[in-house]
Amino acid sequence: MLEHILGIQPAADDEKPKPRRSQADKWALNYAAAQQYDEREGHLKVPRKHIEQMSEDQEKRQEVRHLKLGAWVSNQRSRAATLSPERIEQLSAIGMCWT
Repeated sequence: MLEHILGIQPAADDEKPKPRRSQADKWALNYAAAQQYDEREGHLKVPRKHIEQMSEDQEKRQEVRHLKLGAWVSNQRSRAATLSPERIEQLSAIGMCWT
């Protein structure tokens, strides 16, 4: 009906909004950024205002994301009591200092 009356065409693939990420996907992306930082710097004492650049391949298009890694690491430390044991184990494996 929209096509015939108003002449509106369906959105092309590049015009459609990106799908929303789940909380688990966001956590995994930040965890990957923490791993990248640890491999590069040799520790996980990230300054609070540090922003980590991550490149991800979305259907063969490289996209650079800027993640607020310092804030994320600080939040994980402060929420340690509520994190799942699996997440605590993952962060501890890459050198997270909990205090």
